[in-house]
Amino acid sequence: MGAKISLKFRPVHIVLFILVVFVILSNFNSFESVESRLQDQILQTKDTVDSNIIIIGIDDRSLEKLGRWPWSRDILAKMIDKLTQAKAAVIGIDIMLSEKARDQYEDAALVEAVKNSWNVVVPVVGVFNQYTRAGEMKAEAIQVPFEELMQNVETGHINIIADKDGTVRKTLNSFTYNDQETKSFAIKIYEAYMKSTGKTAQTGSIPQDAWNRAYIDFAGGAGHFAYLSFYDVLEKEISPEYFQDAIVLIGPHTVGMRDAYYTPMDHNTPMYGVEIHANIIQNLLRNSFKQEIPSIANIFILIGVAFISLWFFGRLSPFKSVFILISIITVHIIASRLIYSKGYIVQLFYPMLLTAVTYLTLLAYRYIEELFERKRVTDVFGRYVAPQVVSQILQNGEEGLKLGGTRREITCLFVDIRGFTPLSEKAQPEEVVNILNDYLDLCAQSIFRYGGTLDKFIGDATMAIFNAPLNLEDHAFKAVQTAWAMKQGSEKLREALIKKFGRGVQFGIGINTGLAVVGNIGTSFRMDYTAIGDTVNTSARLESNAKPGQILLSQSTYELVKDRVLATALGEIKVKGKEQGIQIYQLEGVR
Repeated sequence: MGAKISLKFRPVHIVLFILVVFVILSNFNSFESVESRLQDQILQTKDTVDSNIIIIGIDDRSLEKLGRWPWSRDILAKMIDKLTQAKAAVIGIDIMLSEKARDQYEDAALVEAVKNSWNVVVPVVGVFNQYTRAGEMKAEAIQVPFEELMQNVETGHINIIADKDGTVRKTLNSFTYNDQETKSFAIKIYEAYMKSTGKTAQTGSIPQDAWNRAYIDFAGGAGHFAYLSFYDVLEKEISPEYFQDAIVLIGPHTVGMRDAYYTPMDHNTPMYGVEIHANIIQNLLRNSFKQEIPSIANIFILIGVAFISLWFFGRLSPFKSVFILISIITVHIIASRLIYSKGYIVQLFYPMLLTAVTYLTLLAYRYIEELFERKRVTDVFGRYVAPQVVSQILQNGEEGLKLGGTRREITCLFVDIRGFTPLSEKAQPEEVVNILNDYLDLCAQSIFRYGGTLDKFIGDATMAIFNAPLNLEDHAFKAVQTAWAMKQGSEKLREALIKKFGRGVQFGIGINTGLAVVGNIGTSFRMDYTAIGDTVNTSARLESNAKPGQILLSQSTYELVKDRVLATALGEIKVKGKEQGIQIYQLEGVR
């Protein structure tokens, strides 16, 4: 089952599935807050500010000197008069003046001041319901300045819409109320300024989304624009030339007046509303608004990232793939910053996360596939060769499958079943197979129990080697223990056969220790892991000379185990292929 699963889902299928998921997530911007925060950290940079934009703040110092808010409106009238005399190009007052003052002379002074000034802009506020939809930015109600003031000023809305994480990144360019367009406070100030300089305002090219919002290209954090305290401007002598032809913005500059917002430039220190308007006005003057690239472009980026990741991660090692992972993310960040400098915003989070998820998924896939393959190889080849050989193949990979061998000392054991042919004549073919399997299973279990390698089955004979492919301490004694286990285990099988068929079988075993060449022997398409050499041949000759139930040890093996076994010297025997005789010993027991 494991092998089938491994073959059914290929890396390309997995990556395509991940890609589809990320295209959907990207299209709906499902991780909007994370994406926005990442853009804030990576894309936002400080810029110079326009010296013609000056902020006059109603700050703590001014409140301390002039009293608690709200002030008498004639104070604001004096400020307007002073700026008018200084020939300020535009005066933007970021304060709602919708209610009439208790003292009608205060309102009269304010109205008179704005009449004498030819360019004052004051705010309005639109009221929207929670069901406002994209493409239908219509206000249910609007809060405007008191009537006399409304008739003598320009107005623009100061609605600020923060993102889900409470950060202000966009400006609402306009909305409609009673089928009349209401432009933003910043746009109205910009238009007034352009008119004062004899230039044409360019607002039709502002990129905006379906909610009439445009990205604000912030020049810096709080306090970045030229700033003066309201009290200092009102009471101290400041050169009129400082304000000449300037855009002057008057607004709250203290936390107590609750007109502060977090921006992409700083998520810890809020920026006052009047400063946000200053940034928007600078965008208008420089035509430096940012806009998102089309959704289809983001999708193509995801496709490119996915297939680049698939190509590299599917071919390189996990360590090298980490380097590629970092490289892809780094290149995407650098490219995104370059594109941002040209006025376009590229999604950051989705391509970066896609790369990381692809890496981790393919890493997990390769690990699981390796587990399946290891299990498959172990299950299949473990039936034919020793587990040690399977482990070496899995560990060494292609290197472990190369032809060739190494010279090393081994102990070789041959075991054959004596009396099997006569027994076969009395049993049915199926019974013969079962008997043979029982004996061979006993051989294999005994070999594996003492760390030997089952080299091969040769008919009703078995060959085993000890100390290859893995080092095996005291391998000669382990081979002797294996042979003794076979002899003892075969007694029960022999008794059962005698009871059923009237005759049984016994093992004949030969063991020899010496040098041999061990490795993969054969051709490039068919090979066996085995041992060759005189040591192996001698072991086979000993087994052929062993009588039923007899275990023969060579001199070399006996010398290594003599203190731990009971053995009888049988003298020398002549074996095929050797001119000199071989001293042999019959194993009688293991201490």
